[in-house]
Amino acid sequence: ADMSNSPTAGLVVIGNEILSGRTRDANIQFFAASLGKIGVPLVEVRVVPDIENDIIDALNTLRARTTYVFTTGGIGPTHDDITAASVAKAFKVSLVRHQPSVEKMEKHYGDKLNSARLKMADLPEGAEPIETRITSAPGFRIENVFVMAGVPVIAEAMLDAVAGSLSHGVPIQSRYVESHMGEGDLADALTAIQSD
Repeated sequence: ADMSNSPTAGLVVIGNEILSGRTRDANIQFFAASLGKIGVPLVEVRVVPDIENDIIDALNTLRARTTYVFTTGGIGPTHDDITAASVAKAFKVSLVRHQPSVEKMEKHYGDKLNSARLKMADLPEGAEPIETRITSAPGFRIENVFVMAGVPVIAEAMLDAVAGSLSHGVPIQSRYVESHMGEGDLADALTAIQSD
């Protein structure tokens, strides 16, 4: 991955509903801000449809390029939630039913546990579930890839749960200065500062 000492992150946002404009993405900004605070800058984001090859392609490109890759979306019980299977293919491992997750779901859902919900306990071989108190549906980590829910409040809880296990770099600090000068008037001076 990245050869400099500072860790970096990539984000793959998965879901037709974002590309169609039905859903407004809230995760990009949250991940960028939260990861920046711990010094793991978000360097690339890809938004892909619920298509296996697109997910695999984005994952493999970003995991070669960044220290960590996060994905949001596509891990629910419906037919278009194909993230777990796509991640397994990207890592060339099989999808296996994770027994501790099944037991948590049995407790959580009781009689409402059906085969669609049970599908959420299928994880790529070697993956570790990401535990949160909000939901029994597991996100998971496999190597440097963290697979998380698309629902922002759940994605945020999952990021909180794993943030401590990441290598931290220098936190990104920013300051906002309001100015009445035009961008064109400032451009040369800013270029001189940046190239110094």
